[in-house]
Amino acid sequence: MIMSRIWDELFSKNGLAAKEIAYELIGIEEGERIPRVEDFVNELKMGRGTVQGALRILEDLRAVTLESRGHLGTFMVKRNLHLLKEIAGVGELMGAMPLPYSTLYEGFATGLIEVSDKFIDNISLAYMRGSKQRIESLKARRYDFIVLSKLAAEEEIAKDGNLHIALIFDENTYVTEHKVFLADETKEKIEQGMRVGIDYTSLDQSKVTLYECESIDVELVSINYMQLPEMLKSKQLDAAIWNADDSYMSENFKGVSFQSEKAKEIAKKATTSVILTEKDRTKVLEYFSKINKNDVQRIQQQVVEHKKIPHY
Repeated sequence: MIMSRIWDELFSKNGLAAKEIAYELIGIEEGERIPRVEDFVNELKMGRGTVQGALRILEDLRAVTLESRGHLGTFMVKRNLHLLKEIAGVGELMGAMPLPYSTLYEGFATGLIEVSDKFIDNISLAYMRGSKQRIESLKARRYDFIVLSKLAAEEEIAKDGNLHIALIFDENTYVTEHKVFLADETKEKIEQGMRVGIDYTSLDQSKVTLYECESIDVELVSINYMQLPEMLKSKQLDAAIWNADDSYMSENFKGVSFQSEKAKEIAKKATTSVILTEKDRTKVLEYFSKINKNDVQRIQQQVVEHKKIPHY
């Protein structure tokens, strides 16, 4: 209903002016003074009546609430930023990241969304399991960027020179750590003859699993992570490596550290989040050059500490 009203108004006489002025108002915070009518007239080459009509449209649509304060000018009392962007026809960057099944992922998504809201172009996120699927979707141009671990990103960049890391975050922003989860709590490590789950759609999990099992005669069972808890519980698997931030896994199964030095080393890279895109996506690269990673990480930590409600 709201969008129907928007399009009815924007096809009116002053609709084009409203779209242009909406773009100009995106960067003005609540409580700040907006440009004078004369400023819009001179900058946008519009008539005074057209500018006034456009501002009325924006108020009628509840994109903004304005207040005239006499000689001080007109002030932005309230704004609906997403509605202003919709009216202005501003595009979004579409990205994909892992399903937010941990507070760390919830926090990362919240941080990206909140920080991007300060820009004219904002970010929309989709959630997709498996780094390989996300990489394929990026190359197919279904997404402008993807979130994955530094380990997975470097693996793919080595194969495809057009892939590029647009932004790299600190360690422990992707996962805190990976562990070996065991169905039998009396065990301390992966042993010969065990059935070990491996998710080949996850570059991190599969690579770490292969290194941890490199010198052990085990049966590798192809799974996806959604099957993992039930298969461990029913003893269809004896062990599986997974994200220790997954509260269900940590609460229901014994988790132990890696025995393999190779697994330990590469698992460190799997804790770091990166934004991956392609070299020819100049708009995406420019956009993330302006993103302050510390702001994203600060918000992420607030969610992890339950000081902020996640929203994504």
